[in-house]
Amino acid sequence: MAEPKKLVRSSEWDLEKRTPERGKKNNQKLKSYVVLQYLLKNTDEQHVATASDIIGYLEDCGIEAERRSIYRDIEDINRIRLMLQEEVDLDEADMMFAEAEESGDEEEINELKTILYDKHRKGFYVRQRKYDLNDIRLLAECVYSAKFIAEGQARRLVDVVCEFVSEPQAQRIRHNALLTDRVKTDNRGVLNNIAAINDAMSMNIDGQPHTPEKITFKYLSYSIGDMRQQIERRKGASYTVSPFQLLINDGNYYLLAFDEQRQDMRTYRVDRMKDIRFTGEARDGAEAFEAIDLKTYTKRVFSMYGGEQKLVEMRFINPLLDAVVDRFGTKDVQYAKVDDKHFGVTAKVEISDQFFGWLLGFGKKAKLLYPDDVIDQLRAYMDKIREMY
Repeated sequence: MAEPKKLVRSSEWDLEKRTPERGKKNNQKLKSYVVLQYLLKNTDEQHVATASDIIGYLEDCGIEAERRSIYRDIEDINRIRLMLQEEVDLDEADMMFAEAEESGDEEEINELKTILYDKHRKGFYVRQRKYDLNDIRLLAECVYSAKFIAEGQARRLVDVVCEFVSEPQAQRIRHNALLTDRVKTDNRGVLNNIAAINDAMSMNIDGQPHTPEKITFKYLSYSIGDMRQQIERRKGASYTVSPFQLLINDGNYYLLAFDEQRQDMRTYRVDRMKDIRFTGEARDGAEAFEAIDLKTYTKRVFSMYGGEQKLVEMRFINPLLDAVVDRFGTKDVQYAKVDDKHFGVTAKVEISDQFFGWLLGFGKKAKLLYPDDVIDQLRAYMDKIREMY
């Protein structure tokens, strides 16, 4: 018969587990970790923390420390970080430090350290992280500029990327990113929508084979009767599509999918999709998707051209060169100097009212030169506009 287990009274457990040995200070095992986190959050090349700063913070956390122990902790942190970064054991990391110190090259020694000491400012700081400050600022700005991310989610994501820099640097990034006002989506489920669409298109989920499948969703739009919220199109009826590609244009996320009802490829704003559900049915429209030249297709859809494609010649004043390159690019487009004030462009354009509207937006600074039938269409377009006034 097995002996019964000995019951330990809570008072005994407290004595065994919580009472420190005589002369032993509380929470010392946590000290090195707290020191590292404090320095990561509060220091960088422009901001240092003295040993007194660190000791004061540790005391606020209920951890006693002496100045010499701070130096030992930082030395150990540097050893362990080097071991992890170089994927070597601790003895090899110590050997790397020893060889660098033997050479007397201070720059080589500092290159091995995560935490450095600034002799002039008499403080410690975490040297340049893996990510440059400008990298993190750019990521934060991309988050804020994305119209498909709700404002609250944008703030949260910026907080995530700011974990890679010190708090003083993070404050500058947050301040700079918030200076520009942007139109943001009200749909807080956009990131979930993107994840669901990616899963539906995936060939493999969690290591298991998956057949890309159709999805259903409700599609939202504004109503002039109530601009405060969007309403469901088709009186709430679901759309059924076969998803093929996610696209980003002008700060918005789009889904390129084969529409069952129209039997054609269509684009949908992801931030206007609601209640995405998997159908379990294999997607259709592979042939229609493969027939698309994505570069040409996106130009046509997002520039709202969609007409017959023709080779046209245009003339612009020189200051408009950047704007014209932004529109047509440089591949398969011919640019030529006309005179000291003008340049010419020959490009394939899908003729439509949107193209004419874009060209006329430059007024007398741009002129369509060829072909004659497209010039006639431009005149007819201007006549239609005149009739409205």
